[in-house]
Amino acid sequence: MQAGAPADGTLGAARGVMNSVFGGLQWSLDRMLSVAYAVVYDFIFERFAPYQRLREEVWTLVEASAPAGVDRRDVRVLDIACGPGNFTCRLAEAGFTVTGLDTYGALVEVAKEKRRAKHLANVAFRHAELARGNTFREGAFDQVVNIHSLYVHPAPDQLLREAYRVLKPGGHAVFVNHTRQIGLWSTLKEIRQRGSFVAAFRCLLWVLPNSIFEAARMPVGPHYWDENAFAGHLRGAGFTVLEIRRTFLNGASLLVWARKGTGK
Repeated sequence: MQAGAPADGTLGAARGVMNSVFGGLQWSLDRMLSVAYAVVYDFIFERFAPYQRLREEVWTLVEASAPAGVDRRDVRVLDIACGPGNFTCRLAEAGFTVTGLDTYGALVEVAKEKRRAKHLANVAFRHAELARGNTFREGAFDQVVNIHSLYVHPAPDQLLREAYRVLKPGGHAVFVNHTRQIGLWSTLKEIRQRGSFVAAFRCLLWVLPNSIFEAARMPVGPHYWDENAFAGHLRGAGFTVLEIRRTFLNGASLLVWARKGTGK
């Protein structure tokens, strides 16, 4: 037994080294993909028309949810899966007090750099997973926003329950989720048939990098929900659904406006 101990110890040390090397490579790959995603997203955020329209739809509902006569600094908004923080910063620039949350640490660092560059004191970014619970106290926020992350979340129902918990009574939420896979060639063909070659070419701004990131990400889900399924998941979490409608790339996504409480 004693003769085998050194070999076992050496094997254990080797495994530890390999795990460290693998972890370092994984972190480097995650960092590289996150930074690349942030660069592409920055370009898309200002130039991809379907995303601009979606952004304005979400923005309109956030504005409509703010109580009349209340200073925007007193309206606390949580942006779940905020990515590199573009929309989060826009909310802060409009005067809201905003927290951006994301599970990708590299994206959070990019968002923090963006906050510093814009000199925004009313926005904070955190690296955390809301669905794990205890990230924020109950009723900490007046509004919750979540755009295009539920379909790849490993536990979307738990995420919705936590979003409900951290909302104050009467608080509002805006959720956007894909209804189907957005394939590269099928989407281009569909837009070309409905619009023009130019519109289809511009669609590549989002569809091509999205296809690359979809291929590279961890295979979780996807959770594609139609109107009935999406509303059912939200009601199961406690929300009252106020409005649900198709949006983004010829109805590829659903936008839901919901409220914590009865909706009265």
